[in-house]
Amino acid sequence: MDNNKTEPLTNLSRRNLLIGAAAVSATVATNALAGEQHHHHQVNKNTGLIATAMDCIQTGDACLAHCFELVKGKDTSMADCMNMVADMLPMCTALSKLASTQSTHLGDLAKLCIAICDDCEKECRKHADKHVECKECANACTDFIRECKKIAA
Repeated sequence: MDNNKTEPLTNLSRRNLLIGAAAVSATVATNALAGEQHHHHQVNKNTGLIATAMDCIQTGDACLAHCFELVKGKDTSMADCMNMVADMLPMCTALSKLASTQSTHLGDLAKLCIAICDDCEKECRKHADKHVECKECANACTDFIRECKKIAA
């Protein structure tokens, strides 16, 4: 089997591992929060949102690192992608934290996250045919936007 055919499988497996790790982290965080509450309180309903935020963060980190490597090699074609991902990462982090505490401001932040992640998804999609990191980041943004729309105020 040549390396070109095995590389996407490796990346896909790595992505699935990262998604699984994000889901486990979200579940552990949610269960910890639920354990601190009295028994008559509901369990956090935002586990899907948290998991997709974590996936955006992980795939975004990989995309950003890839962009940095290209820029180091004097390839500036990814500068816009790098900037969009850099905007997206702190927003997904903030939203995941508000989702884990079930903040009353979650819907408001979700609206802003939709706009920022939409920009990131569009820019990454431009490079998806050449760079698997961009494709995975774009796909993660699509999933995250779908979850954000469920709670956007």
